[in-house]
Amino acid sequence: MHDLAEGVARFQRHVFPAKEGLFAHLAGHHDPHTLFISCSDARVVPELITDSEPGELFVIRTAGNLVPAYTPGSDGVAASIEYAVAVLGVRDIVVCGHSACGAMTALARHHDLSGAPAIAGWLRHADASQAGTTTVGDIDALVRQNVLAQLTNLATHPSVARALAERTVTLHGWVYDIPTGRVDDLDPAGLPAARAA
Repeated sequence: MHDLAEGVARFQRHVFPAKEGLFAHLAGHHDPHTLFISCSDARVVPELITDSEPGELFVIRTAGNLVPAYTPGSDGVAASIEYAVAVLGVRDIVVCGHSACGAMTALARHHDLSGAPAIAGWLRHADASQAGTTTVGDIDALVRQNVLAQLTNLATHPSVARALAERTVTLHGWVYDIPTGRVDDLDPAGLPAARAA
């Protein structure tokens, strides 16, 4: 916690004063242009990867950047998606996977998750990703297929389906390579009413 407290102190001394006008504006305005769904992995920092300012991205982070297909009921991921699309009116949605993903590694290598039932249950949202990957054990292929599968799941959410039908939102699938910083833009062809980037 000491390092985090020092980071807050540096933010208050150096970063905040340099962006004080921006933060004053953001205090009364919340108008992000993009919903960015990424993995919870600490090595993946959406604002850093995209060189974005505070207020530009509405970020959802889940293990394996998984987006459960829509089902009625209380769900934090679904509520966040609905808020970003229906209330904030984001114009773009990015699902971003990454190299060396622990969730995809666990699936590709068939790790024993019997001692981690919550993780095992959550990773079932990647069943379609596994089914769509032809090379068993290929983590990179699974990461890419997973991004596309999660875009498909995303399109099942009523707010997203409506925005796609009205052509007010565009879906994007990205894969971030940690050691090189490269970001591959996957082609979400075949997704329901997806517009080209």
